[in-house]
Amino acid sequence: MERQIAKGLLSIGAVFLRPDEPFTWASGIRSPIYCDNRLTLTAPDVRTQIEEGFVQLIRREYPDCQVLMGTATAGIAHAAITAHLMGLPMGYVRSSAKDHGRGSRIEGRLEPGQKVVVVEDLISTGGSVAEVVEALREAGAQVLGIASIFTYGMAKSAQCFAKAGVQNVSLTTFDVAAEEGYIAEEDIRRLMAFRDDPADESWIR
Repeated sequence: MERQIAKGLLSIGAVFLRPDEPFTWASGIRSPIYCDNRLTLTAPDVRTQIEEGFVQLIRREYPDCQVLMGTATAGIAHAAITAHLMGLPMGYVRSSAKDHGRGSRIEGRLEPGQKVVVVEDLISTGGSVAEVVEALREAGAQVLGIASIFTYGMAKSAQCFAKAGVQNVSLTTFDVAAEEGYIAEEDIRRLMAFRDDPADESWIR
C-alpha cells in the first residue's frame, strides 16, 4: 500500500522531486521535495486509495477510535470521507480560534473523554499537528494518535511527537517516494541527506 500510494501521489504531481532547483518552504528551509496533497482531492482514483488506506490504518493502529478530527485545512476533506466510510463522527481543528460567533477552535461535537484520531495530510517538522493534539487534549479528548498521508521522516518531527507524547502513522513516506523511479538514482543520496539534516545544504549542487 505504501508504494501504491506513493506512486499515485507522484503520478498526479502531488509530490515534486526537484533536487537541482530546490523549493523554499514557508519556514525558509530549502528542500528538494515539495508535497501538495490537496491535489489528491481532484484525482478520484488516488483519493480512493488514500481514504481506503486510512480506513485500514485506523482500524489496525487505533481500533478504539470514536471520532476523527481533521487539521485545517488540508486534513478536513480526508477526515470527512474516511469518517463516512467508517461510520464515525468527525470534526476539525482550526489553526486558531474564530474571532466571531462562539469563538470555537474545534468544530463539530466533541465530548470529554472521547477517543480521537487526528487526520493530517502532511508531516514535515510536526509542529502544527502537535498544536492540534494539544488543543484537543485541552478540550478533554483522549488523542490516540495521528494518521497522515505522507511524512518526510525528519528527525525533528520524531522529536516533536516524542515531546508531545503522541504517535504518527503515515500511509507513505519520503523514502518510498524517492525510490519509485521518478528521479535519477544518483540523486537519491541527496534526497536522503536533506531528510536526515535539512539545515545542512551540502546536498545542493
